[in-house]
Amino acid sequence: MEFDQIPETALRWYACGQGAALATVINTWGSAPRPVGSQMAISGAGEMMGSVSGGCVEAAVVLEACAAITDQTPRILRYGVTDETAFETGLACGGSIKILVEPVGDAPQAFAPDLLRALVAARAARQPVACVTDLATWARVLVPHSGMEARFRSDTSGCDAAGRMITLHNPPLRLIVVGAVHIAQALLPMARLAGFTPLLIDPRAAFATQTRFPGETILQDWPDTALASIGLDARTAVVTLTHDAKLDDPAIIAALQADVVYLGCLGSTRTHAQRCDRLRAAGLTEAQLSRIHAPVGLDIGARSPAEIAIATLAQITLALRGAR
Repeated sequence: MEFDQIPETALRWYACGQGAALATVINTWGSAPRPVGSQMAISGAGEMMGSVSGGCVEAAVVLEACAAITDQTPRILRYGVTDETAFETGLACGGSIKILVEPVGDAPQAFAPDLLRALVAARAARQPVACVTDLATWARVLVPHSGMEARFRSDTSGCDAAGRMITLHNPPLRLIVVGAVHIAQALLPMARLAGFTPLLIDPRAAFATQTRFPGETILQDWPDTALASIGLDARTAVVTLTHDAKLDDPAIIAALQADVVYLGCLGSTRTHAQRCDRLRAAGLTEAQLSRIHAPVGLDIGARSPAEIAIATLAQITLALRGAR
């Protein structure tokens, strides 16, 4: 299941004739469970994908969204803890949130289907964009991230100085794993649950099979060739697991020559020292080598393949979110 497909889901529901709306967190106070920019898609039948509060107010938002789909009028909702009904229609954590609900449709104030199609196309092309919404006039426009204020070029949505809502739409997260080994069998499904689209690369036909990795996308090609065809960017993490320099090293070089968010490599400290010697000989700089996380994963005492996968995904999350 893909968890980062909110615009795509809304467009699919609209195209199927069900009707659709987008709900977006536009402001928070106190202990709100979801950050500004969090989104949920709602169909005219009351289906939903995504989250705006972690479950506190989703049911109420669905009802408002269905009404918005019917009358084709956007609305701004506010929820918070005010009394003993917090669990029913408020935020039991003690905070409050403001949510923008926008129906998709051709009405003047609605979210235009053509704009939603353009947004989905940009995401498919891995082109980061921002949807700028004037909350007074409901005018909307897509803007490349390069044209936005610096604070809106990362993962931070919010209102600008003019009071317009800036909703960022970065390309979906990807995890590329080189090496169809036991750790990968645990890591790929974990990564999908964490919101990454996983992709497995291994030219060894005996390893990279649908029997061992049911339902996964597998490229039975040499890593440098596969990565060149895929393309690497700042929303991509790369993990190498083969222990084979012929497979790992080309992938590492390709990742270090790109702007990947994370590069982790399996192997002991001694193995990594030997790896770095080879990479220096190939012309990589100390600054590039310092980007490698090796031995891969946070040091949590992991021993089994599943534990190493947990440690690796945790370290990827740390690199992505910049936590300290």
